[in-house]
Amino acid sequence: MKEGNRRELLSHVETLMAQYCDGCFLHQHLKKECGRRSAHRFCISQCTVGEQLQEYGKKLS
Repeated sequence: MKEGNRRELLSHVETLMAQYCDGCFLHQHLKKECGRRSAHRFCISQCTVGEQLQEYGKKLS
């Protein structure tokens, strides 16, 4: 993978996380009610932003 393309993908990941994940009310609520592990599992498996982040991760590998 080209270095420029990798940097662009990482930039997209950072932008997504800053825009949607930082301060996410749903994540905070789930973490408080069900625990950190359950909240993380929700973000990975059910959140549309998490799914999009996984797709970027696959492209980076």
